[in-house]
Amino acid sequence: MLILFYCKLIYIQYIKVQNKYKVNFGDNNMKNIAAFLFVVFFSFSVQAKVNLFAYSRPAPDTEIYYQDGTKHKLSEYKGDFVIALFWSKKCVPCVRELKSLDKFYKKTKGMGIKVVMISPKNEWETNLAQSEFLKKYKADNIDFYTDENGDLAADFGIFSYPHSVLINQDGEEIGRIRGQMNWDSDKVLKYILDLRDGKYDVKK
Repeated sequence: MLILFYCKLIYIQYIKVQNKYKVNFGDNNMKNIAAFLFVVFFSFSVQAKVNLFAYSRPAPDTEIYYQDGTKHKLSEYKGDFVIALFWSKKCVPCVRELKSLDKFYKKTKGMGIKVVMISPKNEWETNLAQSEFLKKYKADNIDFYTDENGDLAADFGIFSYPHSVLINQDGEEIGRIRGQMNWDSDKVLKYILDLRDGKYDVKK
């Protein structure tokens, strides 16, 4: 059932990106979709993979919903180093990293680092349901957001969870972390702080 869920999620995102960018995959469309699903599905990884870009790029400014129901954009957090974590409650690696992410959040509070947790809006009947879920898995300190219809994820071209987007203080994306991360690690903390301080060569 979990595999079917992921395949359905990926297919929806595939169609959204195809429509958004008017991509024509030709007459043999089902074969291309099958190949696409195969590649993306097996790119799901428990171990985190970090990819820093050679050049920074503007982050999409699509609206997401804060836990109180108000609409916000990632651009509102310029001035902070933003970690936008796309996750799903049906994703086992996502749930596994929640506790360590909460510890990371508490360690970095007041250090110019903004953690933004973003999950599909249709997974939650109410914001209270999400709040209770995060409390159950010891991640109730972090503010959470929802992505209506997967719009922001599609704009980023994100098809797998967990997927963390790294955004510098100018609101530009500089890299990504795909897969489960042990956020409660001194090595990870130092790496993120170095990114915040611009110690890695990502050109504008």
